[in-house]
Amino acid sequence: MKGTYKALEVSAPGNLRVVERSVSEPRAGQVRIRVEACGICHTDAATVTGIYPGLVLPRVPGHEVVGRIEALGSGVSKWKIGQRVGVGFFGGEDGVCEPCRRGDIVNCQNPVIPGVTADGGYAEVMIAEARGIASIPDELTSVESAPLLCAGITTYNALRNAGLRGGDLVAVQGIGGLGHLGIQFARQMGFRTVAIGRGRDKEKLAKDLGAHVYIDAAGDDAAAVLQRMGGARAILATGTSGAAMGSLVSGLAARGKLIVVGVPQDQIQLSAFPLVFGGRSIYGSLAGTAIDTEDALAFSVLENIRPMIETAPLEQAADAYARMMQGKARFRMVLTMAH
Repeated sequence: MKGTYKALEVSAPGNLRVVERSVSEPRAGQVRIRVEACGICHTDAATVTGIYPGLVLPRVPGHEVVGRIEALGSGVSKWKIGQRVGVGFFGGEDGVCEPCRRGDIVNCQNPVIPGVTADGGYAEVMIAEARGIASIPDELTSVESAPLLCAGITTYNALRNAGLRGGDLVAVQGIGGLGHLGIQFARQMGFRTVAIGRGRDKEKLAKDLGAHVYIDAAGDDAAAVLQRMGGARAILATGTSGAAMGSLVSGLAARGKLIVVGVPQDQIQLSAFPLVFGGRSIYGSLAGTAIDTEDALAFSVLENIRPMIETAPLEQAADAYARMMQGKARFRMVLTMAH
């Protein structure tokens, strides 16, 4: 086996470069993965720009990683050499902080985050914690699976944990990397699905993805339209505008929930009136654990849910990252490895 591998590392804020690294052996409880595909996520910007709290450079970004195990560290018994696995944003927990001790491990205070606390998947080889990896179903290609490890599990978990019932009115704000999967999940979970976008040109895509109704927020008051429909039991906010998110609270039914999974740069402005009068709420939802990810992948196979993707070779990762940041990707960029 070749003793080195290629990786794209952030050597300084804003500086992405291809480097050659030595292959290392996994430590106890770890596996070494020969990467086949890695999705590019908007959250990677926190690594590329160097703003993630506690980030130490150089660092290899990437937390939507699919590949095959080629080495096992001591104490790893569940996984086998050659098995295809994936690792997402949540790459392992410390097991000792209070959230972990209370069983809320996705909110671990000291998590392993590929591309942040450890090197990620913009590389031919990656070391991962065995406790943080998920099995990839044979029905999914590696390229298809990669975005499901972050955007997929994020929207899937947010919807399935919201206490909704079949037939409930559920809106998805934003038809991008997160939203185009959220629409598919909402429809296949049995909800009356409304897509909220900007521009009439997105209506056909929204309905092709499964939306029963499309609201053009550029021409209509989305909250008012939702109220005329009876109010949404939940709105999945996936967009990049905090101002647009906050205004949707008035579109919720009594006891309705605005679930924030997108992370806009601007503040979410809220009026207290619809929160107090109607018992509405707003909260965030973060990805999921490895077993949650396996659930999301299995559901995607069951209901034929797939991400819309563009691919690029690892050597073009910097250009692919820029394309994603400029909003030109439709809808997820995925890096592929030559091997």
